[in-house]
Order: sequence, then C-alpha cells, then structure tokens
Amino acid sequence: MLIINANLITLGAEPRVLWDQALYIAGDRIAAIGDRDELAARHPAAEILDARGQFVMPGGICAHTHFYGAYARGMAIPGPAPRDFPQILERLWWPLDKALDKNSVRASALVCLVDAIKHGTTSLIDHHASPNCIVGSLDLIGDAVDAAGLRAVLCYEVTDRDGVDKMRAGIDENLRFMAAASNHPRLKGTFGLHASLTLNDESLRACADSIPDDAGFHIHVAEHEADQGDSLVKSGLNVVERLDRFGIMNERTIAAHCVHIEAHEQDILQDRGVWVSHQPRSNMNNGVGAADIDGLLEAGVKLCLGNDGFSNNMWAEWKAAYLLHKVVNRDPRRADGMNIARMAWDNNARLMESFFPDARIGEISAGALADLIFVDYQPFTPLTAGNLPWHLLFGFEASMVTTTICAGKILMRDRQILTLDEKEIAAEALELAPRVWEKYTRNAELALQ
Repeated sequence: MLIINANLITLGAEPRVLWDQALYIAGDRIAAIGDRDELAARHPAAEILDARGQFVMPGGICAHTHFYGAYARGMAIPGPAPRDFPQILERLWWPLDKALDKNSVRASALVCLVDAIKHGTTSLIDHHASPNCIVGSLDLIGDAVDAAGLRAVLCYEVTDRDGVDKMRAGIDENLRFMAAASNHPRLKGTFGLHASLTLNDESLRACADSIPDDAGFHIHVAEHEADQGDSLVKSGLNVVERLDRFGIMNERTIAAHCVHIEAHEQDILQDRGVWVSHQPRSNMNNGVGAADIDGLLEAGVKLCLGNDGFSNNMWAEWKAAYLLHKVVNRDPRRADGMNIARMAWDNNARLMESFFPDARIGEISAGALADLIFVDYQPFTPLTAGNLPWHLLFGFEASMVTTTICAGKILMRDRQILTLDEKEIAAEALELAPRVWEKYTRNAELALQ
C-alpha cells in the first residue's frame, strides 16, 4: 500500500513534521518514506491510499482500560449515591462484573473496539473481570480484538473477593491465555491482579509462584487511601512494599493509578522498572485525587497514560491530564504539555514494545509497525515538532480522525469502519443490556443489605 499526499507527524525519539510525503507499507510494516513519484515507480503494483493533505501519524495507545465496563454507561446505581471509591467498587463495579456472561463479555469488548477504531486508538492494554465467566473469557475478548484488527494485551484480574476456587480459576485463565497468545502478531497476555486490598498473602504467593520468569503483572495500586490502609493492616507495609515483597514489582509489571503512594514507594517503582499508568478522567470521576505525575516523571518512573474504561479517545485523556494537575496544585506549570507527550507517545509506545519486543511501535520510520491514523486537522498557526503537543491539546479532536490502520490493514476509511459492523454490534449490545442491568441491580441491592 502506498499512502500519498500525506503530512507526516513521525513521533519517535526525534519527532518531525514532514510535509507532502508518501509512505510505502509492506505487510504490517512501514517500508519507506519519501517522494510520491519515486516510491510509485519502485512499487507500481501498490494499492494507492490518498491522504488528501491530512496529517498521518501513529495510532493512539491506551496503557490501562476495562472493556467490561461498557455496560455501566447510563446504568442507575440503586440506593443513595456512593460516598467514596470503596463504595463505588462494592455497589457498582463488583455487582456489574458478576452480571457478565459469555455474550455480554464479548459484546462489551466489541463496542469498545468500535470506539477505539473511531477514535484512532490502535493499541490497548485491557484488564478484565467476570467472576461468573472466567474460563475462556480472555479468548472471547481476544477473538473480538482479532476481528477488529487492533493490537491488544489482555489479562484477567485475580482476586480473593469471590473465593479461593475463582481466585485459582483466574490464575489459570491468565496462564492459559499468555501461552495461547504468545505467537499472535497483535495479541499478547499478561497476568492480571485486582489490587492489594482484595488479595491475601496466600493468593499473592500463588500468583507470584505461577508466573513465568519473563512475565509481569497488571494491578491497581493505591487508587484510594483504602488500599494503603488495608495493606498496613495486613502486612505493616505500604502497598508497593507489600507487593514488592512477593516479587510482583518488576520491569514487566503495570501499576495502574498510584495516586496515594509515598516517596519511598516511588523509589521502589523506579528501582524495579515498573510501568505506572495514569488515568485522569477516572480519578476525577471517582474523586480519588491526582497522582504526582510530575514527581514520578522527575524520579525516572516509566509513567504512561490510560483511560480506565472511559472512551478510547486518548486525546481526551491528554487534555484531562493537562488540566487536572494545574487546578489541583493551583500551579499552571504542572503537567507541562511535553510531559504529557512523554507519557502518551514515548512511554506508552515503549510499554507496548515490551510485549511485542521485535517491533517498533508509535512512530513513523522505516521498519516500524504500520499502526497509523489520518487526521483532518487544518492548523491556522504554524505547526512544528516543537509545538506539536500544544496543537494536540488545544486543536486536535478525535472527531478529526478519518482513517485508522493497524498492522498495515485499513480498519476504518473515511470514517467507515471496515472490519466490524458497528450497527449490528450496537444492536446486539443493546439487546443484551437489559438482562445485564437486571442481574446487576439484584447484585447491587444485595450489597446494600
């Protein structure tokens, strides 16, 4: 495939803006960048894709999400509004994940994947829970990702809250899928854990002992103060210290949130090479506070950007992060645009590469994976590599994404999704939703008793 009439935003170690370029794709990789006539002469049989002067740039990457949360949209929570995050878990998320079955697991993944394609997010790291549908649940999601044509890393969250048998079933599901997806070009597995506050020492030891030497974990860490309080009661240690004692903190582990960690925990994260994922929209919605992202970056922690199950519009997450830390700290210097870019471009790409070690992700260069989007953005001020983050923060919108390509395959062209039937998926999800909500409501009412 030969993409012509493109203005390239390369990202990578030295981002550049290259005007009126052509891009040749061979298989799932970018093979060459250059003059249209020269590349067309070298590849006369290539399919032509005209960018019509749009910006062509790497697709977005989400470091932490929850596809299964799709069925919470518009859903009523019985009783008075939850007063804090522990109540949100007990009265929203845990009753909801218990309401999911095979059909709703698959449907919730598909609607999120449609959303990702439309918003130009080509790589996602999902954290799944469905305690009444554990065995094979990651295959259901993986098959949906495969059909969509996107790139994803999947895991099942192991927890004690539903008993020992389901805890062990979660371990088995992670290990099974990690092995099954090991040779897939766009799918990988990791080992999911819910959080320290729902895992006792026996469960943590069982998880740590079962994981392969070259693998890591994906776990929520100190999203709310309750996680720290629980860890201190259980172990006399803070959350990061407790998890580190079991060998869970390593260079392949993703620690989501880290809102309420202390300075010495930050040092452990940096020393162990742990990836930390920041989710500003979710943190605001749950009222849990704001992580010290400037301090984490300054300390050398590998800080990434996720959405925690919000829409897969990652530019909305950029904008939320840019604004949240300024208002929380009453300091407009916080969350500098280039720091947001470091998280969303550089660190997210390096995180995905840790699961796809033979690939270069998140940049336009010869040999990099062809995960690309077209953006119909018309700048009315100069756009350069130096001011690009601020154009993205104040100008780019996800509605401007017109074409999405992953692994060299066109998933959406001129806003028409080609790999999935959006209307059919929405209709199926809508048909399933009343039953999911009915089960959820019964579970949530039990939680009120």
